Amino acid sequence: MEHEDDGTLPVLVAAGVLVRNGRHVLLQKRGDDGSWGLPGGALNPGETLEQAARRELLEETGLVAGELVLVDVYSGPEFVVSYPDGFSAYVVGATYEATETTGTLTADGGETLALEWFDRDDVTVPVNPFNQHLLRRVGLELGSG
Repeated sequence: MEHEDDGTLPVLVAAGVLVRNGRHVLLQKRGDDGSWGLPGGALNPGETLEQAARRELLEETGLVAGELVLVDVYSGPEFVVSYPDGFSAYVVGATYEATETTGTLTADGGETLALEWFDRDDVTVPVNPFNQHLLRRVGLELGSG
């Protein structure tokens, strides 16, 4: 999903949520490319980053976050992303952590194909390059997926 930035890419602002349950983290299988990563997405006009994180978590997982703790703000050349439809952008964003959620874990079959809990030290599913950077920055080890 990475793409070389030629200086003309649009900038997207995004927020995502690392949901932890003990030693496990929740990952989403994306509908656009079938890879795994954190629930999250683009900021809507007028939203705060935390509001965007909460909205995206609910839309993509059916979960409502309790307290969100900011764990990372990211930018840099490794956060240029290319989507399967050909759209590319430079992403600046924030990752929040939630350890308490309510709701029913639900994959919508469109944007989210599946939701699964993985051991925090052994994520062995295919993770797209963008999310590989996010997961490493929050201290998760990626396995051989």
